[in-house]
Amino acid sequence: MNKIFTIATLLALFCSSASLKAQELYTLPADADTRWVSFENHTGKKGKGGMENKTAKGHSSEWVNAGKSVTLLDFDGAGVINRIWMTIIDRNPEALRAIHIEMYWDGTSKPAVSAPLGDFFGIGLGRMTAFQSALFTDPEGRSFNCYAPMPFKRHARIVLVNESKQNQLLFYDVNLTKLKKHPRDIAYFHAYWSNSTGRGLGEDFEILPKVNGKGRFLGTNIGVIADKVYGDTWFGEGEVKTYLDGDKDYPTLNGTGTEDYIGSAWNLGPFSQLYQGATVVDKQKKQFAFYRYHIPDPIYFHTDCRVTIQQMGGAGRDLIRAIAKAGGKVKPVSVMTANGLIKLLDVPSYPDLFDDKFPADEWVNFYRVDNYSATAYFYLDKPESNLPALPVLAERLKGL
Repeated sequence: MNKIFTIATLLALFCSSASLKAQELYTLPADADTRWVSFENHTGKKGKGGMENKTAKGHSSEWVNAGKSVTLLDFDGAGVINRIWMTIIDRNPEALRAIHIEMYWDGTSKPAVSAPLGDFFGIGLGRMTAFQSALFTDPEGRSFNCYAPMPFKRHARIVLVNESKQNQLLFYDVNLTKLKKHPRDIAYFHAYWSNSTGRGLGEDFEILPKVNGKGRFLGTNIGVIADKVYGDTWFGEGEVKTYLDGDKDYPTLNGTGTEDYIGSAWNLGPFSQLYQGATVVDKQKKQFAFYRYHIPDPIYFHTDCRVTIQQMGGAGRDLIRAIAKAGGKVKPVSVMTANGLIKLLDVPSYPDLFDDKFPADEWVNFYRVDNYSATAYFYLDKPESNLPALPVLAERLKGL
């Protein structure tokens, strides 16, 4: 059976509330056992839970000292991770960027998942707030939950690395189904984090650099810290573009705007839904975090995939003039007039922004430069990818 269809089926069963009607909850699959791995049963072996302190809460947590790491899961055999839950004592934005999580499948030396803790669990910019989505939840703004199914054939390892300045008290559990073997071939879960350090005017931010292989782009959560030089102007005109299977100059999938991509419209307010949401809309601090998960609308690729978002905003002519005079980076790209959209990049003879012939009181879309970060989630037909390693701590903390 097609590898991608196998993961699509898993996602439908585990993530879509509508599919629960079709799921046969009363069946008992052969050769499947349930295991919970935590400090109370670190091996996940049968009959080995709660052995300390005569089963009376003997090892529910551990301190992970600054600069140290801890192995959360080191599991031999085939299986599927169904849920990961954890919490730590210090959950400030800097700590949630400094601590990162790594996941390795089937004995590889390069992690398939390498991302800051908060960003991985759908918490953009490290700002914890209660939300619920199909893949990640934070019920009261104090914990981390992941429901993305993560299959493996021979071995699974999860490591938490504390690069923060504080010792962290950690509670966690990893819930999985142990199998004798997978009945079909599988695709592996991956997560990639990056930020926009060094991106210039007119350069799209790469949510997912070109990844080689066969798979499925599962979605992303994105954080934006708008540069204060742009004042209260709108940052979110950027279109999300997905380049599939050899696309170069032009993508196959092209969105219409930032809030459009997450299912909203006409600016952005906070909301939380299964497949789309905006967990942070702080116009005073110029901080925004939002997500979109392609579960009911799958994005498949056969040889490669790349996903970007334009750094583009919108405002009136005079506001953009003031930004430019204040030293802000701006480049008008189009003007919305009563007669339709004037595409400035196709009309090189069009008046300059500071020319009186440039129309006033019209909506101008313009390139700008803000601080973007994103976690991209995808399935791939191999347990490791060609993507770069997680940026060093100093780079991850820029702009917070």
